[in-house]
Amino acid sequence: MCFVLWGGVALAQTSNLRSLQTLETGRDWASVGRLIIDYGAGFCTATLIADDLILTAAHCIYDPETGRKYDIAGYEFQAGWRNGRAESYRRIRAAQAHPDYRMTLKTNVERIKNDVALLRLDVPIRNSNIAPVGMAALPDAGQMVGLISYARGRVDAPSLQDTCLVRSRHSGVLVMTCSVDYGASGSPVIIYSNGQPQVVSIVSAMADMNGTLVSLGTSLDDIVPAILPLMAPTSEFSSPTQKRRDIGAKFGRVAPLETE
Repeated sequence: MCFVLWGGVALAQTSNLRSLQTLETGRDWASVGRLIIDYGAGFCTATLIADDLILTAAHCIYDPETGRKYDIAGYEFQAGWRNGRAESYRRIRAAQAHPDYRMTLKTNVERIKNDVALLRLDVPIRNSNIAPVGMAALPDAGQMVGLISYARGRVDAPSLQDTCLVRSRHSGVLVMTCSVDYGASGSPVIIYSNGQPQVVSIVSAMADMNGTLVSLGTSLDDIVPAILPLMAPTSEFSSPTQKRRDIGAKFGRVAPLETE
């Protein structure tokens, strides 16, 4: 498996992205918001999965130049951010990446599959309009998924990609046709179960697979349960349990989706 960095360059894919700029269109996605990092120097996308817990990519909490964690005081979660305001604002009191995540590793399957972090809010969000999103097991190749994201060029409102294709799976890494760019790190990949959205993966990077741009996400099956015990107190949330077979894929060049 060979990966070659793209030197931090992110390229957006042509897609059917739909901006959720109005209250009506964005009502169902208030649990997804911008995670402001390093006192406003950048942002990622994050999702509320418990009333005091958000899910994002691990590389969002590290300074890429020093490899150190950002100052915890420099974070803010802006739930449902849209056109200059959020449905709820929260500071962060704890941030924990997966224990096997290594910021210093070259971007490869091993780094991507552990590229998950949980952040504890300073005050829980208990608002009927901002319901935590449950999680589910990784989908199979050939299944359609959706993506909610903030990114470069669309920072003022979330965008919804109703459907993108799961091309394949490899060692817990999901290969998708979802459109991503800077700021999309940590974006929830979703499916619907009994009419309710569930997070099956989060966006970590993008890659060239046989000349086609693809986005890469990680399984949450074992990763999130491994992080949670490192954070006290515990939260209640819907954890994925079903195990599925991985499907191989070959990647050419891979680009980490650095924060915007």
